[in-house]
Amino acid sequence: MNGLMSLNSICGEGLSFTIDGFRAIYVIIAIFMWAMTLLMSPEYLKHYKNKSRYYIFFAITFFALIGVFLSSTLFTTFIFFEIMSFTSYVWVAFDERKESLRAASTYLAVAVIGGLVMLMGLFLLTNGGYNKYLTCGLIFFGFAAKAGVYPLHIWLPKAHPVAPAPASALLSGILTKSGIYGILILSFQMMLGDINWGTAMLIFGVITMFLGAVLALFSIDLKRTLACSSVSQIGFIMVGVGIGTMLAHHGAIAMRGTMLHMVNHSLFKLCLFMAAGVVFMNLHKLDLNEIRGFGRNKTLLKVVFASGALGIGCIPLFSGYVSKTLLHEGILEYIELVEEGHVEGALLGVGVMKGIEWLFIFSGGCTVAYMIKLFMAVFVEKNKDAKVQAEYDEKKSTYMGPKTRIALALSAVAFPVMGILPGMTMDKLADLGSPFMNAELLEHSVDYFAFSNLKGGLMSIAIGALVYICIIKNFMMKDGEYVDRWPSKVDIENAIYRPLLLKVLPAVGIFFARICDSLVDGTVVILRKTLYSDRRIPREYVEGNAVTHAIGDRLDKIHYGLTKEDREPSHSYEHRLARWYKSMNENQNIISRSLSFGLVLASMGLLFTLVYLLSFLV
Repeated sequence: MNGLMSLNSICGEGLSFTIDGFRAIYVIIAIFMWAMTLLMSPEYLKHYKNKSRYYIFFAITFFALIGVFLSSTLFTTFIFFEIMSFTSYVWVAFDERKESLRAASTYLAVAVIGGLVMLMGLFLLTNGGYNKYLTCGLIFFGFAAKAGVYPLHIWLPKAHPVAPAPASALLSGILTKSGIYGILILSFQMMLGDINWGTAMLIFGVITMFLGAVLALFSIDLKRTLACSSVSQIGFIMVGVGIGTMLAHHGAIAMRGTMLHMVNHSLFKLCLFMAAGVVFMNLHKLDLNEIRGFGRNKTLLKVVFASGALGIGCIPLFSGYVSKTLLHEGILEYIELVEEGHVEGALLGVGVMKGIEWLFIFSGGCTVAYMIKLFMAVFVEKNKDAKVQAEYDEKKSTYMGPKTRIALALSAVAFPVMGILPGMTMDKLADLGSPFMNAELLEHSVDYFAFSNLKGGLMSIAIGALVYICIIKNFMMKDGEYVDRWPSKVDIENAIYRPLLLKVLPAVGIFFARICDSLVDGTVVILRKTLYSDRRIPREYVEGNAVTHAIGDRLDKIHYGLTKEDREPSHSYEHRLARWYKSMNENQNIISRSLSFGLVLASMGLLFTLVYLLSFLV
């Protein structure tokens, strides 16, 4: 690992940067993805306002992401991670529609809460002496929020459909990988070999993988389906993280599969979201029933989407098959080592791991099924409205400009090349990234096209075909139209998170705040009525000073028309300004000389003091 630079005087802890094979690969991927989306953006955004705002935050987010991937300390990662979260928020809220602003608020809430929790973990890590699971768990929470790991995945299905398609490609393709980047540091550098941590990562991965696949299967919105697919693919990556962590230096296959599937997913979603963007910028619709048949005679769009679909579906001779094969082999290797007794303290038995293997294969089959659904709906089936289909067919050569064509073609060409020549391409990438993950180089190259390896992929293809025919065609379609069968009430955000954050927690906070406020004021009253009982003393000084008395006199005259002669005798212990404050808040049961009133006056005093001090700086 070669150091780049350190800026010791920034943010107290300083900023440190470094580079290695893994980081270099992702910097190159980031540059490529930003370049492709930049080619497409002018045509996609030509009917939008505030385009300059998009490009400003487009650039800032790029530099923040580069800062994340080149960071050599978690503190540096955190700084750029938070910058990236706030600048990418603008993408989600870009068109300022009601649904966009709601999705953006969800995205920002998850990012802010995740960032605060991560910061708490970093404080514990810096101070030392704390439980490693608590510390790393808090940091993991922040990274998992950005990666879209269950149950923090809620922003992906909401944000991606409303963001501009080029931004969706970046949000799904690479911003989620910044979260995975942090999780790799935690798992492969700080917790490597820890069975408990690895098991937790594996469980999160399995749930995320399966849930995302099911959500994508039920979705009838083009971009939402791709967003849910991202959740599922992040789950596949997390499975590799879990297996690699538990096997430690014996988990090279799983680690390599983890990294390669990260790379693949980044490029897949660049290709697929830009293709979806072409559909949207022509129709301004995403519902499968409305966009049905749009791509029937559009050869380039069809080939590009098919390349991305075949890749993410892990079809042999495409790059996704290589990374999924390595992940599957990692699971089988773990099962074998557990059976042989080489994994000490294993928490999951062979039976459970075989069940996880089947969920892995089934989730891969679901991936095939929902990608078949999207391809058939957009590129094969005809629209039910013949006039609409005729309008779609007319847009044979004018549906996208030359720059967009170049961006789509370049984003899709790599998948078959890397899939056909994995030894010359993907294995080399894995070798470069291995030191970052503490993975040993393989002594022998993997025979990806041996039948034992092909078998898992072929099983997923068969399952996908069955799911498409039996579930999608028969259960999710009615009278030739796609039907949304997902229960609307099954939404974690609306059912749990929003009520918890907007109703339950504020109510609890108000309840305890009132108790604390009443407790202090009540204590003061009790003390004044007992031990320090109030009584008039002939020589008692009058409260306040000339200024506050003048204010009280003025308020009495303005609001009540009282003069000095009309008011109570001057020997009353109650100050005039406090008496007026009390009368204005009779319904709130505020007593004279209360702590609240004292705090108000103290705050005013501090404010005047601050203004006075600032005057010296002017």
